[in-house]
Amino acid sequence: MEAESEPYVRLATLRQLHRVVADLNTARSLADTLQSVADGVITGLGYELAAVNLVQPDGDLVVAAVAGSAGAEALLAGRVGSRTAWERRLSMGTRWGELRFIPHTEGWILDDDDVPQWHSGGPQPRFADEWHPGDRLLAPMYSSSDDLLGVIAVDRPRNGRRPGPWGREALQMYAFQAAIAISNARLRANMQRALVRLEREQQALRASEESFRQAFEYAPSGMAIAEMGGDQHGRLLRANDALCRLLGRPASAMRRYSFSDLVHPEDLGLLLRTSAEGGRAELRLARRDNSYVWVSLRNSVVADAADGPRFLLTHVEDIEERKRHELQLAHRASHDSLTGLPNSAELRSRLSARLCDRPPSRDGEAGAPDGMVSSAYGPAPGVETDENGFRTDGFDAPFGPPGSGAFDGHVHTVAPAEDRPDDGTKGLAVLFCDLDGFKSINDRFGHHTGDAVLIEVARRLTNGVRDGDTVARLGGDEFVVLADGLGRADAQDLAVRLRNAIIPPIRVDGRAVRVGASFGIGWAGCGMSAEEVLQSADQRMYVEKRSRAAGRAHRRAG
Repeated sequence: MEAESEPYVRLATLRQLHRVVADLNTARSLADTLQSVADGVITGLGYELAAVNLVQPDGDLVVAAVAGSAGAEALLAGRVGSRTAWERRLSMGTRWGELRFIPHTEGWILDDDDVPQWHSGGPQPRFADEWHPGDRLLAPMYSSSDDLLGVIAVDRPRNGRRPGPWGREALQMYAFQAAIAISNARLRANMQRALVRLEREQQALRASEESFRQAFEYAPSGMAIAEMGGDQHGRLLRANDALCRLLGRPASAMRRYSFSDLVHPEDLGLLLRTSAEGGRAELRLARRDNSYVWVSLRNSVVADAADGPRFLLTHVEDIEERKRHELQLAHRASHDSLTGLPNSAELRSRLSARLCDRPPSRDGEAGAPDGMVSSAYGPAPGVETDENGFRTDGFDAPFGPPGSGAFDGHVHTVAPAEDRPDDGTKGLAVLFCDLDGFKSINDRFGHHTGDAVLIEVARRLTNGVRDGDTVARLGGDEFVVLADGLGRADAQDLAVRLRNAIIPPIRVDGRAVRVGASFGIGWAGCGMSAEEVLQSADQRMYVEKRSRAAGRAHRRAG
């Protein structure tokens, strides 16, 4: 500042400060702002050298901008001074408000620390207020929270004198404005980085969404997105082209359904468990033509950390061919390859499913445990029951009237009594059938003809029974019929009908052959094994066969 009158100096300084402060706030980046701070010290405050030292994240200070001397800039720019050395400088010297003035008489002890410094040359001062080349003047800059942002170091005032009260106040005010400008520049820089990062994230999100859309739409197998929660839970929001083709339904129609509307009724429980827990299930979905297709359905719950589950992503794969093959294999394992009837293993399985180990009591009920016998309409004496007639000793079934067969939740199979054929009891009849004369057909005409006869006999037996009855082939020329809900007279009538159905001639390759049949009627009952039931029916069949053979011999002898 020149040695004019004080009012003129103040007005000129104010104009200069106004210009340089305006420049601080128009800088476009943090680096430009720091350089504007250094330049403003030269152009607005009348110093020949200025360096802006900026606090780094680790606390040390780096020389971020230098103005006034190319040599000083080359030497100082980018160099770092430790925070400890800077705090030492700010704690010593003379305090001019917020400024720190360290005269050359004290500053010599700082010559060997690690703070970057530049000493201007010049003659020794002749007057007390002249600037000495070893003098130091520091202007700290603080944030709004009183954290140190940096330090402006100035040297060599243009008038050669140490600054007076007005010059000190101007430098202090300038440091305050510089701190604001640096803070704003950092804020703008952070905002710009955040905006750039946000834009990149949005671009990545858009790219990810587009990738998902293409993967969803053009996936070779079915894909669907369904709502989770609320009144529209399970409703399909989107279905890809592969799923629409699989079910024969347009995308617009698919949005009216949920998988619960399309699943086979028998598979609904499995679907609901899979939807609730995520995971995989194999079930049947309805096509537009009301047929069903087997699919493998895999669910993934797509959740939002804040809002909870949002929707269900479902992958649907057509497994119709595999299921058909599995069913064929299962059918082959449980059915006779020649006749297509259930085989011996399947027959025993179906029969065993109706039997338990507890035999009937003398009243026709299942035997009571521990030797207790049920009375006609209630438990044996000493057995406690609740108000509904259920036992309180751990057995769940109520005691009912004779013939109800209810015990432990199992409906017992009871054979009709032989001494009371007209009491109305129905049971599970087991008709053991053995063909008469089949061996001679095999011997005379070969196995081809014998196989044709077995196939035709199987067809006639199947046509002669009710839906729900079982016709099985044990092997060779032996067949078994399981017919439930028959009395003894009903079983005899069925055996006669089936025998009459087998007797008519069977035409094979233009010739007529004829076989007979012997039937033995057994009855399945709890307390028996499947083998015992079949042996009983087999024995009765042989009794029938011998009786019929004896009758034929007697007629020939007569």
